[in-house]
Amino acid sequence: MKQKITFFLLIISINFGVVCQNLQLSQFAEISVLTVGPGASLNDAFGHSGFRVKDSMFKMDMVFGYGQYDFDTPNFYLKFAQGKLNYLMSVHEFQDFYDSYVYYNRSIDEQVLNLSLEQKQELFNQLVTNYQPENRAYLYDFFYDNCATRIRDMVEDSSKPQVTFNNPKGFEPKTFRALIHEHVNRNSWGSFGIDIALGSIIDRKATPYEHMFLPKYIHEFFANATIGNQPLVRSSSNIYQSKATKSSANFIFSPLMVFGIIAAFILFITYSDYKKQTRSKWLDVTLFSITGMIGVLVLLLWFATDHTATAYNYNLLWAFPLNLLIVAQLLKNEVKNWVKRYLKLLIIMLALLTLHWVMGTQVFAIGLLPLLMALAVRYVYLVGFFKTV
Repeated sequence: MKQKITFFLLIISINFGVVCQNLQLSQFAEISVLTVGPGASLNDAFGHSGFRVKDSMFKMDMVFGYGQYDFDTPNFYLKFAQGKLNYLMSVHEFQDFYDSYVYYNRSIDEQVLNLSLEQKQELFNQLVTNYQPENRAYLYDFFYDNCATRIRDMVEDSSKPQVTFNNPKGFEPKTFRALIHEHVNRNSWGSFGIDIALGSIIDRKATPYEHMFLPKYIHEFFANATIGNQPLVRSSSNIYQSKATKSSANFIFSPLMVFGIIAAFILFITYSDYKKQTRSKWLDVTLFSITGMIGVLVLLLWFATDHTATAYNYNLLWAFPLNLLIVAQLLKNEVKNWVKRYLKLLIIMLALLTLHWVMGTQVFAIGLLPLLMALAVRYVYLVGFFKTV
């Protein structure tokens, strides 16, 4: 009875943010890793991981996770864009956790960890400590500090002897971008935005250890891990299997189709200008304004934020910020000679972009292909046209 009262006080403490750290788990306690499958939206596309702490003696069944954020945070979207947004640790009753993901039709897999009572207690104490108000928030990093990496790191920290992560059978390392594309269709708007915003730094191959920034690989590596000379996972089960649903992907509204139509329009106007030996100023002003503004955004993501993955972004080779500076020239009938040299520079940069893509220095959004070809044709036409003015 005394133990049940102690646990009741613990729950009250958690709810009010004053955490009791004196609860001793019983011999019946189990700690497992829960892996939640992808959801329908972009922010759910990569899945989720959490710890389940279950102790039948105390009738305790809680899920601890590290993937919650607070929309009431002052300047939420600005902090998110700057890479300065704190994520929160959360605690839920398992049944609530289960019901929520079943409602959204997301699979749940459980791996019961093969830990001693002392190791379980150490891990539980860490979870309780991390949930204290002063420890609950952490600076989120998509690749290096997220809901999945925290699971890995805490198991390592609480385990003696050390956990050894062995490669799954048939494992082949992939780049960070390829790992993202495993979860997000390359010809989707989500992938399009990611491939423009994130630089070449994510086109290096991730180490096996780094693959565990994704819940999918937490599950796979934990299944093959050992602690001492014993398997890390004592048993595995599928708690809920998501039901097959009809894909919502629509090629007609995909980036490749939309930019294909835009590119066809640019080529049509360019051909019409060629036949008439004229220049559609409105098209050039639009193209240089938009590509210039995108370039400014890419530069800001690179230099004005704390995001580690937005550096060395060679999308600047087509979205060049200096394009904004020649818009005024393009409104004129005659342009300065330096504008023609600038156009030649843009053609060279498109060639360099192609080289970077072919060599794998950076993989670009597949939806950009038709647009980049149309831009190249337009630039070549402008160089020839301005020679005749």
